[in-house]
Amino acid sequence: MNGRHAEGPHEHDRGLSYDLPVLARRRMIRLMAGAGLIPLVGCASERETSASPSSSPSSSSSAGCATIPEETAGPFPGDGSNGVNVLKESGVVRSDITRSFGDSAGGTAEGIPLTITLTVVDAASGCGTPKQGAAVYLWHCDRDGAYSLYSEGVTEENYLRGVQETDGAGRVTFKSVFPGCYQGRWPHIHFEVYGSLADATSATSITNTSQLAFPQDACDAVYATDGYGESVRNLSGLSLESDGIFSDGHGRQLAAMTGATEDGYTATLTVPV
Repeated sequence: MNGRHAEGPHEHDRGLSYDLPVLARRRMIRLMAGAGLIPLVGCASERETSASPSSSPSSSSSAGCATIPEETAGPFPGDGSNGVNVLKESGVVRSDITRSFGDSAGGTAEGIPLTITLTVVDAASGCGTPKQGAAVYLWHCDRDGAYSLYSEGVTEENYLRGVQETDGAGRVTFKSVFPGCYQGRWPHIHFEVYGSLADATSATSITNTSQLAFPQDACDAVYATDGYGESVRNLSGLSLESDGIFSDGHGRQLAAMTGATEDGYTATLTVPV
């Protein structure tokens, strides 16, 4: 029973009355719905909007839903805020981000295949309206925990970075590889949301900056494969609860995962903005 249900008795103060106590009545409704006797309406909304540790500072509307939690872009954004700006380079708008592009060294990131699908929705409308024509800039480290453009050995590469415009369903999809785990951080992906593709490619008017977290079972499976040895050691001393970014709540940033190491994984996340 969550905190919202615990507040049930106070609803009498708002002029609501029931023949049964509120909590008993709700239990009866759930039992009847489970038996198919009545439709169960509104319970999902209560779970989604109830107070929880995942409610890290992020704006919300009484008529909408909470926006994706704001997080740091970190020291390796490549958006011009910390040195190099990859967003203004020709070729950055792409779905396959495994290879470097443009005037880079032309390398390819190795690792377990990963497809990333983000669905950007309008928080003010209750998360039911897709944000068509927005744009997402997404980036992450490689299998060794190194960031292109910044880390030693890959400063001449710009792989694992790309921009996509959202389609009619608010979706963007990137083909990538599963990132490694480096010391001190839970495995994650960075992303910035822009109001339009023009904004993204001119590196202006970021609307939201956040991070996607990976479930531990997927990390454990991937890191047991060749090439991820350092990730096994780094992950062993971490948890989502101790991570400096996700420790204040990760429920709205934890990706849903499907797939396997043999054929690759798909990570999906809804991003209310």
